[in-house]
Amino acid sequence: MPEDSHLLKLKETDQQSADLRRKNKKWIMVVLLAAGIMAAVVGVRMRNTAETARTAQEGSKASRVIPVAAAPVAQRDLPIYLDGLGNVAAFKTVTVRSQVDGRLEQVLFREGQEVRRGELLAQIDSRPFQIQLRQAEGALARDSALLKSGKLNLERFIALREQKLIAQQQVDDQQAAVGQLEGAVRVDEAQIENAKLNIDYARIVAPIDGITGVRLVDPGNIIRANDQTGLVLITQLDPIAVLFTLPAENLPKVAEQMRAGPLSVEAYSQDGDTQLARGKLELIDNQINAATATMRMKAVFPNPKRLLWPNQFVKTRLLLTVRKNAIVVPATAVQRGPKGLFVYVIRADQTVEMRPVEVELTQGDLSLVRSGLKPGEQVVTDGQNQLRPDSRVQPRDNPTAPPAGGAPAPGSTAGAPPPQQGAPQKGNRS
Repeated sequence: MPEDSHLLKLKETDQQSADLRRKNKKWIMVVLLAAGIMAAVVGVRMRNTAETARTAQEGSKASRVIPVAAAPVAQRDLPIYLDGLGNVAAFKTVTVRSQVDGRLEQVLFREGQEVRRGELLAQIDSRPFQIQLRQAEGALARDSALLKSGKLNLERFIALREQKLIAQQQVDDQQAAVGQLEGAVRVDEAQIENAKLNIDYARIVAPIDGITGVRLVDPGNIIRANDQTGLVLITQLDPIAVLFTLPAENLPKVAEQMRAGPLSVEAYSQDGDTQLARGKLELIDNQINAATATMRMKAVFPNPKRLLWPNQFVKTRLLLTVRKNAIVVPATAVQRGPKGLFVYVIRADQTVEMRPVEVELTQGDLSLVRSGLKPGEQVVTDGQNQLRPDSRVQPRDNPTAPPAGGAPAPGSTAGAPPPQQGAPQKGNRS
């Protein structure tokens, strides 16, 4: 009996422990369920708070006014230029040499002097040639007298032969003698002309208009016709020529425009800032340089102010054509995106639209737009990196935008790619 009561107490104790464990599990589940519900509520509130903050931020951005530079889309004539590099060459270059031998008596020019064709430059001692002239004149007088006497004798012999008083052979001999005297007279006349020519050659004159260089011979020296150094070098500077090169791929366009009429060429200083002269394209070389894939051209410029000088390095701009009624915008307005080229167009409500465009070519500070824009629309030229579609902007004039009638700046290249979005823009030099 005591054992049974002990076992009964043990069973009651086990039953109480099991009931206690079941109660603990229920409370734990209730606590976990409550914690989960609270976490879900907190998460929903935090998400709603973040969305509210983001919406407020986006709303503030959308309502923020972004200052940008703007320029109008223009429709005007756009000159298309081809830029090249060249060297100035004298239009004519002559080394003045003596055509006779003799002592140089006088030099009548200054080094660097501007001379005209036919102007006396130097004088060679002409006395030997004057003596030759007098000798030839004396020989002419003698032979002329002999010829006159021979002709009179021939007339007498012919009259006597008609009377059959002399033989025919005498008449023939006299005719031969007259012919020899006539030949001698012609030789004497040629000797006189030669002596006069030598006297004229003793006066060394400028063969062309130009500028004299360094004097190569001093007075008192004996100079000869076969001397290689010469007396002085004369270069013609007005007009003057420029030899320049362009990529060979431009040959068909240049040849086509040249057949239609003369093409204008402008010469600029080495830095491209100063226009030195304006001239005409004279010729395209008859072959292409295969090593550099370039073609050489020659242009001629009036040079009254001597701004161009032989061997001077210059930049050239060949006016290929003028595109009539072209749609143009500043080159800085064109941006490059993942889907291609685009511009930001400012609407009437001061918001922007991202519009795709097709650019035909870029000429200096201007881009020629083939499609996508209309004249009079406003495009953003600076500040695009802050914009998104429908952003509100405050436009201001672009101080670097070229005027509606202006030409592209020197040193520009037709067909250059438009700038990328966000890339810094380098200002043009002129």
